[in-house]
Amino acid sequence: MERRVFKKGFIAALVSAIAPIILTLVIALMAVAGLRQAGEANRAEGLRLLEEAIFRAAIHSYAIEGRFPESLEYISEQYGIFIDTTRFIVHYDVFAVNILPDIRVFELNR
Repeated sequence: MERRVFKKGFIAALVSAIAPIILTLVIALMAVAGLRQAGEANRAEGLRLLEEAIFRAAIHSYAIEGRFPESLEYISEQYGIFIDTTRFIVHYDVFAVNILPDIRVFELNR
Protein backbone atom coordinates (compact mmCIF):
# COMPACT_ATOMS: atom_id res chain seq x y z
CA MET A 1 0.00 0.00 0.00
CA GLU A 2 1.54 3.18 -1.15
CA ARG A 3 0.96 6.48 0.66
CA ARG A 4 0.99 9.63 -1.26
CA VAL A 5 2.41 12.54 0.55
CA PHE A 6 1.68 15.97 -0.84
CA LYS A 7 4.17 18.64 -0.14
CA LYS A 8 2.87 22.12 0.44
CA GLY A 9 4.20 24.71 -1.85
CA PHE A 10 5.63 27.94 -0.52
CA ILE A 11 2.47 29.96 -1.30
CA ALA A 12 0.16 27.42 0.32
CA ALA A 13 2.31 27.38 3.44
CA LEU A 14 2.36 31.18 3.54
CA VAL A 15 -1.43 31.41 3.17
CA SER A 16 -2.04 28.82 5.88
CA ALA A 17 0.29 30.73 8.22
CA ILE A 18 -1.18 34.19 7.55
CA ALA A 19 -4.88 33.25 7.39
CA PRO A 20 -5.34 32.88 11.19
CA ILE A 21 -3.61 36.23 11.78
CA ILE A 22 -5.85 37.99 9.25
CA LEU A 23 -8.95 36.34 10.69
CA THR A 24 -7.97 37.43 14.20
CA LEU A 25 -7.41 41.02 13.03
CA VAL A 26 -10.80 41.10 11.28
CA ILE A 27 -12.55 39.83 14.41
CA ALA A 28 -10.71 42.36 16.59
CA LEU A 29 -11.66 45.24 14.25
CA MET A 30 -15.29 44.13 14.30
CA ALA A 31 -15.24 44.05 18.10
CA VAL A 32 -13.76 47.56 18.31
CA ALA A 33 -16.36 48.87 15.85
CA GLY A 34 -19.12 47.25 17.90
CA LEU A 35 -17.85 48.80 21.13
CA ARG A 36 -17.62 52.22 19.51
CA GLN A 37 -21.19 51.94 18.24
CA ALA A 38 -22.41 50.83 21.66
CA GLY A 39 -20.69 53.84 23.24
CA GLU A 40 -22.42 56.21 20.81
CA ALA A 41 -25.79 54.64 21.57
CA ASN A 42 -25.08 54.92 25.30
CA ARG A 43 -24.30 58.65 25.03
CA ALA A 44 -27.44 59.32 23.01
CA GLU A 45 -29.54 57.39 25.51
CA GLY A 46 -28.05 59.32 28.45
CA LEU A 47 -28.94 62.59 26.75
CA ARG A 48 -32.50 61.44 26.09
CA LEU A 49 -32.98 60.13 29.63
CA LEU A 50 -31.79 63.37 31.24
CA GLU A 51 -34.09 65.48 29.07
CA GLU A 52 -37.01 63.18 29.82
CA ALA A 53 -36.31 63.24 33.58
CA ILE A 54 -36.25 67.05 33.66
CA PHE A 55 -39.44 67.19 31.61
CA ARG A 56 -41.22 64.71 33.91
CA ALA A 57 -40.10 66.63 37.01
CA ALA A 58 -41.46 69.86 35.54
CA ILE A 59 -44.79 68.21 34.74
CA HIS A 60 -44.92 66.64 38.20
CA SER A 61 -44.24 69.99 39.82
CA TYR A 62 -47.06 71.56 37.81
CA ALA A 63 -49.44 68.78 38.83
CA ILE A 64 -48.59 69.06 42.54
CA GLU A 65 -47.85 72.78 42.98
CA GLY A 66 -49.88 74.29 40.13
CA ARG A 67 -46.84 75.92 38.53
CA PHE A 68 -43.76 74.91 36.63
CA PRO A 69 -40.40 75.21 38.44
CA GLU A 70 -38.71 78.56 37.92
CA SER A 71 -35.19 77.15 37.81
CA LEU A 72 -33.20 74.06 37.08
CA GLU A 73 -31.71 74.21 40.58
CA TYR A 74 -35.21 73.82 42.05
CA ILE A 75 -35.74 70.66 40.00
CA SER A 76 -32.37 69.29 41.10
CA GLU A 77 -33.05 69.97 44.78
CA GLN A 78 -36.70 68.94 44.96
CA TYR A 79 -36.71 65.99 42.57
CA GLY A 80 -33.19 64.66 43.02
CA ILE A 81 -32.17 64.89 39.40
CA PHE A 82 -28.41 64.90 39.04
CA ILE A 83 -27.06 66.84 36.07
CA ASP A 84 -23.50 66.01 35.10
CA THR A 85 -22.26 69.47 34.14
CA THR A 86 -19.01 68.03 32.81
CA ARG A 87 -20.99 66.10 30.21
CA PHE A 88 -24.21 68.07 29.55
CA ILE A 89 -25.47 71.60 29.13
CA VAL A 90 -29.13 72.05 30.02
CA HIS A 91 -31.16 74.89 28.56
CA TYR A 92 -34.17 75.54 30.82
CA ASP A 93 -36.06 78.65 29.75
CA VAL A 94 -39.16 79.71 31.71
CA PHE A 95 -41.55 82.13 30.06
CA ALA A 96 -44.27 81.98 32.73
CA VAL A 97 -45.04 79.65 35.63
CA ASN A 98 -48.14 78.30 33.87
CA ILE A 99 -46.46 77.61 30.48
CA LEU A 100 -44.25 74.58 29.93
CA PRO A 101 -40.59 75.69 29.94
CA ASP A 102 -38.35 75.14 26.96
CA ILE A 103 -36.14 72.22 27.99
CA ARG A 104 -33.16 71.20 25.86
CA VAL A 105 -30.15 69.09 26.76
CA PHE A 106 -26.91 69.26 24.81
CA GLU A 107 -23.83 67.11 25.15
CA LEU A 108 -20.48 68.81 25.58
CA ASN A 109 -17.86 67.87 23.02
CA ARG A 110 -15.01 65.99 24.58
